[in-house]
Amino acid sequence: MQPFALPDFYMPYPARINPNLERAREHSTAWARRMGMLEAPKPGGGVVWDDAALSRMDYALLCAYTHPDCDGPALDLITDWYVWVFFFDDHFLEQFKYSRDLTGAKAYLDHLELFMTADGETPPEPTNPAEAGLKDLWERTIPSMSPEWRQRFITSTHNLMVESMWELDNIDRGRIANPIEYMQMRRRVGGAPWSANLVEFAVGAEIPASIAGTRPMEVLSDTFSDAVHLRNDLFSYQREVQEEGENSNAVLVFEKFLDCETQESAELVNHLLTSRLHEFENTALVQVPALLLDHAVPPHEQWGVGAYVKGLQDWQSGGHEWHAKSSRYMNEGVSSAPAGVLGGPTGIGTEASRLLLTPGKLGLKRRTQQLTHTPFKKVGHLPVPELPMPFPVRTSPHLAEARERAVHWAREMGFFDSVPGVERGGVWDERRFRGYDLAHCAAMIHADATPEQLDLSGDWLSWGTYGDDYFPLLFGGARNLPAAKIANDRLSLFMPLDAGETPPPVGPIERGLADLWRRTAGPMTADARRQCRKSVADMTASWVWELLNQAQNRVPDPIDYIEMRRRTFGADMTAGLARLAHSDDVPPEIYRHRTMHELDTAAQDYACFLNDLFSYQKEIEFEGEMHNLVLVIETFLDVDRLKARDIVAALMKARLEEFEYIVANDLTKMFDEFDLDDSVRAILTRHADDLKEWMSGILEWHRTCVRYQEADLKGDRTPGTGPLPGFSFRPSGLGTSAVRVVAARS
Repeated sequence: MQPFALPDFYMPYPARINPNLERAREHSTAWARRMGMLEAPKPGGGVVWDDAALSRMDYALLCAYTHPDCDGPALDLITDWYVWVFFFDDHFLEQFKYSRDLTGAKAYLDHLELFMTADGETPPEPTNPAEAGLKDLWERTIPSMSPEWRQRFITSTHNLMVESMWELDNIDRGRIANPIEYMQMRRRVGGAPWSANLVEFAVGAEIPASIAGTRPMEVLSDTFSDAVHLRNDLFSYQREVQEEGENSNAVLVFEKFLDCETQESAELVNHLLTSRLHEFENTALVQVPALLLDHAVPPHEQWGVGAYVKGLQDWQSGGHEWHAKSSRYMNEGVSSAPAGVLGGPTGIGTEASRLLLTPGKLGLKRRTQQLTHTPFKKVGHLPVPELPMPFPVRTSPHLAEARERAVHWAREMGFFDSVPGVERGGVWDERRFRGYDLAHCAAMIHADATPEQLDLSGDWLSWGTYGDDYFPLLFGGARNLPAAKIANDRLSLFMPLDAGETPPPVGPIERGLADLWRRTAGPMTADARRQCRKSVADMTASWVWELLNQAQNRVPDPIDYIEMRRRTFGADMTAGLARLAHSDDVPPEIYRHRTMHELDTAAQDYACFLNDLFSYQKEIEFEGEMHNLVLVIETFLDVDRLKARDIVAALMKARLEEFEYIVANDLTKMFDEFDLDDSVRAILTRHADDLKEWMSGILEWHRTCVRYQEADLKGDRTPGTGPLPGFSFRPSGLGTSAVRVVAARS
């Protein structure tokens, strides 16, 4: 019996099928036989695949559904790639996952990577069918694609192979990942980013290099990948969890983390799948057109981006239809309509005629949840639970002097000045700034800093916090996104990569950034400067992202919120300044390694989430915000604020435990894997220690700061702030004065 009933999937667009299906079936079967995949032995006897098994799994049908418009030769090649990737997955399972052979698995993966050669390189002779298949596919695919695409494809292929070690390590430890770690790692090990690369090949149009690294294009790939993986986890739960002993499955992850029944967890995973597809659609329809215009992408490349987006959509609907038919998965009861004459035509290629628009398939519940939030809802004080913090707090001896210098710098930059468009005069005043005591936060997260370093750290915190208050106050109420975008675009002028001259700054934000960049970037190397500029630009762009959601009255998708929260909080900037000082001493691939990525993001999530707990009333009740994880979980899970608060606290605990495990175990493994010298080991160990003090210092600052205390919030509500009667926001800007007068009289 199936462990749960498959849910009602959101799939509003029908699957189509490529007419070259039979040709691809014949070709891929012959190719698999030629590569030796149909006679590869299992360690305990028998073979990994035989002809009958390959026929039942029917990867040609998968590719014909997911790439309905490409020609015969292209479909043949794509089908061969999918035969290879599924064979690799099963071969690796038989050879190493059952036996827990970590050493043999690493050697296998290291040798397999040698077949992704650069121009002029000669691969070694294959020693198994996975190597033979990759060598053949590489030689047939790479010549027709650009160097930029090749690098993206190498990265995604590398990830899906190498990160299999993460799955194997979890099986060996009997460990189930926390939800955030799982979603991050599933993208790397699951292969859907790799599939997105092959969509470019199938549609004959690559993503233009000028926009390939932008957030909208990354979100398209990430949401596509998450939806593919979540769908696969639902269909494969029985085979992976119950039959193969796997523990990398979203249904299992949420089942254990939320302590719920398997059926409830499956429904939740499907709800998240729907949410990711909605995020894909919002990005494709709202943000990508603006991106193309902003980068002046020429018409033929715009067509290519459109073809790519459509190709990703075809993959979603086609992949669903294949999962519903393949013998590889449990799929009982997933048909779109009753069989028989009254149910309409049946069989391959008739899916469009059976598209029943049920509430689940339309995703109505998720749309209602996201778009019906009432701003400025009176929520009251949110009691913050006891939060685990094993790391001690230390404070710089230079704090007293730093506090006074911070006030002087803020006054000099204009943080206390009147700002046009802000009705009550300025964003801050000196009383409020002293109460925020950001110098105290800096003194705890950089306890060993010199006075000059402490001032710089505190001033960055002051500038980032001021900007976070400034953007919604100036642009949010008026829904003035164009002005916000112009203001953000101008900020890059004050971060020249050559550390040279800048235009005259206008206003406190530009004046503060110009001063900070001069003091920060001057001693940096060119690479460190680029990284620092990117971390600042990511943070300021996230303020505009918040305004876009506010304009749509759209509560963010949970995954998108968590990933963007690290940017809106300025986590990479504030925690990464010390790391940038050693950017030339540590090989760049180290910071891209899974261990360092999880170490950094686990610490960042802990700090971001604790801020959301402390700032809940301030943001939801007094500021009309919707960017708070407590609210995001309330909305997504349809629970009250206290239940959502407890889930946030549980996520913090899980991320902290993951951080501690990485420091105790994975760092040393990574040091040995790359044979790092003592100086680099010391730098990375100090980086982990800095993150400990960063987390403990931020928690202590929130406990002592007045910024989030209810009494201060109520005392800070001066006349002329907050929403007006009859409005969910306070109108501001040209032409709104009459509205404010009438509302005041009423």
